[in-house]
Amino acid sequence: MERKTIKDLLTDYKTILHHDITVMGWVRAFRSKRFIALNDGSTIDNIQVVVDFENFDENLIKNINTASSIKVSGELVESQGAGQSVEIIAKKIELLGDNFFEELQSTILQPKKHSLEKLREQAHLRFRTNLFGAVFRVRSAISFAIHQFFNQNQFFYLNTPLITGADAEGAGEMFGVTAFDLDQIPKDENGDIDYTQDFFGKKTNLTVSGQLEAETAAMGLGRVYTFGPTFRAENSNTTRHLAEFWMVEPEVAFNNLEDNIDLAENFLKYVIQYVLEHCKTDLQFLDKRFAEEQKQKPEKDRAKEGLIEKLENIVKKRFKRVSYTEAIEILMNSKENKKGKFQFPVESWGADLQSEHERYLVEKHFGCPVVLFDYPKEIKAFYMRLNDDGKTVAAMDVLFSGIGEIIGGSQREERIDVLRQKMKEMNVDEEELWWYIDTRKFGSVPHAGFGLGLERLVLFVTGMSNIRDVIPFPRTPKNAEF
Repeated sequence: MERKTIKDLLTDYKTILHHDITVMGWVRAFRSKRFIALNDGSTIDNIQVVVDFENFDENLIKNINTASSIKVSGELVESQGAGQSVEIIAKKIELLGDNFFEELQSTILQPKKHSLEKLREQAHLRFRTNLFGAVFRVRSAISFAIHQFFNQNQFFYLNTPLITGADAEGAGEMFGVTAFDLDQIPKDENGDIDYTQDFFGKKTNLTVSGQLEAETAAMGLGRVYTFGPTFRAENSNTTRHLAEFWMVEPEVAFNNLEDNIDLAENFLKYVIQYVLEHCKTDLQFLDKRFAEEQKQKPEKDRAKEGLIEKLENIVKKRFKRVSYTEAIEILMNSKENKKGKFQFPVESWGADLQSEHERYLVEKHFGCPVVLFDYPKEIKAFYMRLNDDGKTVAAMDVLFSGIGEIIGGSQREERIDVLRQKMKEMNVDEEELWWYIDTRKFGSVPHAGFGLGLERLVLFVTGMSNIRDVIPFPRTPKNAEF
């Protein structure tokens, strides 16, 4: 007898109606010792299993409880009750995994509502809940769509190193990697740590970005992208920060800033459209949850759109493209700024924009996704291309409602003399990045790329409010559980 997933049964039931089938899953509920709600993780929906008590051993029935895992064989028939199109008339039930019922009472597998904080404490079990089942199916779909988009556009997938001696961001907030015995760290004659004796013979860290390495590959392969974990030792306990997160970073030879903006917009629309088409039931569940959450907020803070409506508008609307200079003028002249409602007042050109400023532009001023470009060179990284005005660089950020920056990128500085001057001004070690400079010596070309934090995109698409709830096992300050 062929085993089917519950998703298969609920979507293709017409072809197997009145056939005997086998399913396996976890019991979500067992009503009246007659109706089992069974789920196997393939979909948010359960299938109802109808049990004729007289046909089964009494001890078996007694041992089937919430969270038990079972194997069911029986006939798939039209449902006689409301709420489901089909159900299974059980002919054989096998208990695969019992549960410790008394201990179950202290877990999130109890069929009642639990706080997100409680769910995070039991992250190893939260995949079994409707909410996190939906979130991680959507995350999976987003990841697949990302690979599919780049594959269809002739990009090559590149695995850049997780252990690196380079700091792409220049922020210094990196996790060190060492093979030293921490109780016997060797020192040099000056009393400093002697990294020449370490495993790699130099100081190394977990990477914050694969961009610099991806740029070198783009100089031979044309179009590449990285998609992997990155790490940042920023001691921030907020709803928007993780110490371990996943980054998507395309790099394209011969692209300029405008090409880069076009790529970012097309990429985001493709991925979100894919989720709209392939995660309908999960999005419907998340949309209802999003609406309930909005009701709990003060009216002025409520989202103007439902979750699905918000995603559909991303696909439909052209992103508004605005220079940093124009954005600063808008912010400086806004009522919020003049009345002191911004936590970080915008006082002059050159200010580094905060999330509250980005969200104001998207949510209140333009009412659509915004791409900001041409930022002051002082607030951006050394590798961004200096514009002809000598004041700004060809940088771009894509801003979404509720999130702020979701993509950050730039045209890269391909001119070796300008690059070296910027590295000197920003105290970036040329010797450490000799290989990066080398790519500007041999057939350098204009090129551009960007970075997308996967978790921020999942946060936006699912309507969740805390980034710790869109990665399976969050790594944050003082927390490396599981």
